[in-house]
Amino acid sequence: MERSRPLVALLTATALAVPGITALSSAARAADADLARNGGFEAGLDGWTCTAGTTVTSPVRTGTRALQATPAGGDNARCSQTVTVQPDAQYTLSGYVRGSYVYLGASGTGTTDVSAWTQSAPDWQRLTTTFRTGPSTTRVTLYTHGWYGTGAYHADDISLVGPGATPTQPPATPTGLSVGTVTSSSVALSWPAVSGATSYAVYRGGTKVQTVTGTSATVTGLSPATAYAFQVSALNDAGESARSATVDATTAPGGGGGNPDLPAHALVGYLHTTFANGSGYTRLADVPDSWDVIDLAFGEPTSVTSGDIRFNRCPVTECPNVESDAEFKAAVKAKQAAGKKVLISIGGQNGQVQLTTAAARDTFVSSVSRIIDEYGLDGLDIDFEGHSLSLNADDTDFRNPKTPVVVNLISALKTLKAEYGARFVLSMAPETFFVQMGYQFYGTGKWGGQDPRCGAYLPVIHALRDDLTLLHVQDYNSGPIMGLDNQYHSMGGADFHIAMTDMLLTGFPVAGDTSNVFPPLRPDQVAIGMPASTNAGNGHVAPAEVVKTLDCLTKKTNCGSYTTHGTWPALRGLMTWSVNWDRFSNWEFQRTFDGYFG
Repeated sequence: MERSRPLVALLTATALAVPGITALSSAARAADADLARNGGFEAGLDGWTCTAGTTVTSPVRTGTRALQATPAGGDNARCSQTVTVQPDAQYTLSGYVRGSYVYLGASGTGTTDVSAWTQSAPDWQRLTTTFRTGPSTTRVTLYTHGWYGTGAYHADDISLVGPGATPTQPPATPTGLSVGTVTSSSVALSWPAVSGATSYAVYRGGTKVQTVTGTSATVTGLSPATAYAFQVSALNDAGESARSATVDATTAPGGGGGNPDLPAHALVGYLHTTFANGSGYTRLADVPDSWDVIDLAFGEPTSVTSGDIRFNRCPVTECPNVESDAEFKAAVKAKQAAGKKVLISIGGQNGQVQLTTAAARDTFVSSVSRIIDEYGLDGLDIDFEGHSLSLNADDTDFRNPKTPVVVNLISALKTLKAEYGARFVLSMAPETFFVQMGYQFYGTGKWGGQDPRCGAYLPVIHALRDDLTLLHVQDYNSGPIMGLDNQYHSMGGADFHIAMTDMLLTGFPVAGDTSNVFPPLRPDQVAIGMPASTNAGNGHVAPAEVVKTLDCLTKKTNCGSYTTHGTWPALRGLMTWSVNWDRFSNWEFQRTFDGYFG
């Protein structure tokens, strides 16, 4: 439901739009300075945190760039930054905006928070307001935003004029850095507090990997049985200390998500085994040897909330060339003897699964176990789509989920992993909406109204990252998604796949919160999901674009306009929907993979 605009705002819109109605400060004192960082957006969004913003080259007021932000039904497209100020001091905030119902304000002033706004600005209009900081205020948040569902607005030349913070010295160098719990993919670190420090930077092998406000951190996304060196530095507004003495830690051997039986680069495909469509039915025994992981599509529930999963193979009336159960089971064994993995995939487009209760969770575990045991399968693929996963309004921390459908799924998968042991293959195939969209939006959002499915896979992936063999996000049937360059990327070329995969391998702040970062996955856990042909789904790309994607991510060549945050030669490989559609297209996808990886 669209939010209504505040009545007082509507009644006073015309008055506030009149120039000079808001109090203006006197001429700035000699010691005053503009404290806003990148107020003209010439450096992109550097210094700003935006829920739905980007920079554009037109329209601009001055310079070459300006902010463009687009509100949605549950998001007012807020962009903000926090600046350091002096206590009990006078400040003037001003900026230029275009659009309808555009706001400019300051919060955390320690006195009265202020804002100015305009009902309609077809051309650049100056907004300005003043405030005085409280007696103990040292930091203030500047912001601009639009109104829910009213269309894009623009902002440029935002400034905060007033006395700068009193210079201080950087903190002392941290001492006493120590190693805590070590797993196959993470190392916990801790250190004593440093006087005057407001945050700490954590370094791995000389590269900054985290910034935290407390005196501990867990570095994740590490490889098993590998030695790492760590340091930490202390920061405040005056700068960064020297780095601490180095401590070394070696991760535990593998045995969680990493599966030693997978080839260095794997080709993953879904095989239609319970239905037929225009691609035709393909027998398991007829799948070429190039396919390393075969996901049997699909196991589906008896009802959305039952948790009771059934695997009903395609009937002969629908699939005339379907093999018998005995032939199918023999084909599973033959694939395994050839070093392939055969998994049951749960869900799909039509198989909504919501584990709302503990009973449904337990039924899920027992019914999936029966399928795995009956057919002698290697593991499980989770392909929950649609409304299978969503987050309750109070579920705001992906590290500590509260929503029953999320918590119960995590518990069920951990139970299955424990039941079958280290060689159990666990993969997931979420859509971009449930993963990368979490960079901008998470659940219903701070102000409510967002789609509760945004980022809903993140707590599941994070809780199971040490058990997860493969994550292959579906880079298809997707709307535009914002990448780590704060630009929107759309399907149809290598750029989309590069940007989406870079997010998984680099990690990203959830909902723009830099203190709440989803850690990167190991490259051997990541495969790129693509449709096999134009018939298989929206977002198909030609073989040349597949090659560009792999070149950029594994060699950092052929990247085009997107700059990745690393190079990952250990990227596991490619996934496609589907084996059947690739066969229909004369095995184009398979031949591209074989031609690249050999």
